[in-house]
Parts: sequence; C-alpha cells; structure tokens
Amino acid sequence: MNKLYSTHCPQCNALETKLTRAGIEFEICDDLEIIKERGFKAAPMLETDEGVFNFSQALKWLRSKDEH
Repeated sequence: MNKLYSTHCPQCNALETKLTRAGIEFEICDDLEIIKERGFKAAPMLETDEGVFNFSQALKWLRSKDEH
C-alpha cells in the first residue's frame, strides 16, 4: 500500500488530490512522531513499492504512471 506522509500543508494537500484523481490507492500518515522516526525532514513524502519520494519526485512518479 502506498503511504503519504503529510502535515496537511499546501503541497501535501496538492499531492493528495493528484493521487486521488489518478486513482492511486494510498493511506495517509500525519503522525509527526512517525514522520520524524522515519527520518523525513520535509513533507509530503510518498512511500511506494518503487521507493520513497519527496514532492517533486512524487510528481514525476505520478507522470510516469500516466504514460503507461
């Protein structure tokens, strides 16, 4: 399952919207302690089977999904 680590900031909300519109299933983790434990210094972060992506990387990943 894809996981979106979110603080509900504008970028987090934008990525959540893009994932939803693309029909990609994901769960949201907004627990700041877990986000810190994972070593993330910024949000959003998207964890997939293919890796962990920051906002710009996640957008590229989404675009690659549209191409298939």
